[in-house]
Formats: sequence, structure tokens, C-alpha cells
Amino acid sequence: MKIDSIANGIVLDHIQAGKSMELYRYLNLDALDCSVAIIKNARSNKMGRKDVLKIDSLIDLDLDMLGYLDPNITVSIIRNGTVERKLHLAPPQRLVNIKKCNNPRCITSVERGLDQVFIMRDGVYRCLYCDGEK
Repeated sequence: MKIDSIANGIVLDHIQAGKSMELYRYLNLDALDCSVAIIKNARSNKMGRKDVLKIDSLIDLDLDMLGYLDPNITVSIIRNGTVERKLHLAPPQRLVNIKKCNNPRCITSVERGLDQVFIMRDGVYRCLYCDGEK
């Protein structure tokens, strides 16, 4: 299999095997006019198997969402054919409008336009308004 290198773009590496399509949908990569390569179940010495996404364009990414969905992802920013920056993600302390509160009595279920905010406390995401768990 041949996947061309990219001159300017982003590589999402160390994605948990089988999660690349979920990330593809969350990031709305189908709306891009550039090439996007999805590599599933690639061999990895570190992980056994992994997925990789290569995006042939420099786009804005929601790093909090990526860190929430898979905190082991490595984000490489490629400019002029070389890695300009490499980011190692971690679970974010605060999530905004990534998930919805499941509590039907939460104010976010009633008030339209109110941000869905979750704060990590003791390793669990809790709704800022009702303290419900995510």
C-alpha cells in the first residue's frame, strides 16, 4: 500500500485501533476538499495495532475533543514536508459542547442555546450545572 507523504497538513497518529472513522465523523473531514487518508489497524510496536489519519491540509482541530475521544493521539503539524510541531494530547479538564448532559432535569435540557459544559473531577466528567456524570 502506498500513502503519499504530505507537504502541508496534519497527521493524527496513535489512534486506538478501530476509532479512526469515529474521529473522521466528529471532525467532519468528509466536508474537506483535500485528500484524507485513513489507515486502519496498522502495526505498532508500542500499541500492537493503531489507526492513523493523514489530512493533506492545515485545518483547525478541536484538540479538547480529540483528547476526550482518545487521549493517546499524537498530532503532528507538517509544513514544507517537515514536522513543525508534535503535540501529545491528554484528557481535557473542561469539555464544552462535545457531549450532552443525560439528566432530563438539568437546565441544559430546558434552556436552548446554553453550552453543555463538563468539568473533570476525580477522573470523571461532571456537568457544570447539575453535577451529573458523563
